Amino acid sequence: MRQPVYSMLLSAALSVTAIQTVFAQPSNNETLHPTGPMPYDIVVNWAEPFAAPGFSWGGNSGIHIESRDRIIIVQRGETELPDPIPPEYTNFPGSMGWNVIQGRGRTWQNLLYVLNSEGEVQEVWTHWDHLWAGTDGPGPHRLRVSPYDPQRKIWVVEETGHVIYIFSHDGKQLLKTLGEKNVSASDNSHFGKPQDVAFLPDGHVLVADGLENARVVILNSEGEYVSEFGSRGEAPGQFQSVHGLAWGPDNKIYIVDRDAMSVQVFEHVNPGVAGAIPEFEFRARWSGPNFPLDIIVSEEYAWITDIRPPKILQFDLQGNHVYTWLLPGEGPTAWLEMHSFAVDEDGNLYGTDNQYARPQKLVPRADANPMHLVRPQYVPR
Repeated sequence: MRQPVYSMLLSAALSVTAIQTVFAQPSNNETLHPTGPMPYDIVVNWAEPFAAPGFSWGGNSGIHIESRDRIIIVQRGETELPDPIPPEYTNFPGSMGWNVIQGRGRTWQNLLYVLNSEGEVQEVWTHWDHLWAGTDGPGPHRLRVSPYDPQRKIWVVEETGHVIYIFSHDGKQLLKTLGEKNVSASDNSHFGKPQDVAFLPDGHVLVADGLENARVVILNSEGEYVSEFGSRGEAPGQFQSVHGLAWGPDNKIYIVDRDAMSVQVFEHVNPGVAGAIPEFEFRARWSGPNFPLDIIVSEEYAWITDIRPPKILQFDLQGNHVYTWLLPGEGPTAWLEMHSFAVDEDGNLYGTDNQYARPQKLVPRADANPMHLVRPQYVPR
């Protein structure tokens, strides 16, 4: 079944470049330097396929790691394979050159599932497939769980339907739907292609809203609208899109603007004020990514998944570029897009490919520089 890990070494660059908080962007295929070896080995065929004959993985878009035994993933349905199946097909659509992001072969089945750290299937929540029946678009975009929630509710951000589903921890109940399904608007009760959520220590929730609205919505702990910030534009504090969110030290929120190819940093300026609605002020904008997708922030660094080509960018929290490593684009561990990623308690990195369609596991190399390994998402102590 599983083969030995597959590693790909990349040549080290000679110079160091700092990211400046300016608006100029690199060309689409430019890669920030220094670029060096990938600090991980990728486990070949890590995830155990569970699709019925004639089907394969769909675009895997979101992931949350609860423990070694519970890795919760959302995919954008499954992919119906051609008949006959091409000989180059192995066990994922990308092996035959398919990019499934536009819906090629998409069927709305087996969207939510649970693996363990060995890639073995623990659960498949087929009872929620009906929520996406007939969806004309990519569907679910991200999956998150608040580190502050004792009930560990599961938030699934549904892009095409303009809603957010909140499920019980065991996946048996749909507790709440935020927004109105299939209705896009920019008022206090609707979203417009939401992309992500982030959780504040005081119980408030930030929604990356997203592609149509280009704003960040602030919800209270009950999921009710209380405020928002940001608008569409190119000025500081404005967005062209809001694709990803991550909370960091010093009450800062890091916001991935995919279409502006940048990360913006805002500060929560009134924390600890009882009953206050959170207020945010713009602090910085980092340029450099080519098409950023997701972000993890630790106490010292931020890591960003990026494409053109597929890669991971590392910055310090002052916005200086630290390191870049490329993901393999060919072979049994090929990537086209690491759309979401997360780190487990053992330091292993997991990513979901939204285009070549599957999840993969990356294990730290014994000779890796520990500074370049992606660390778990920051949670205040």
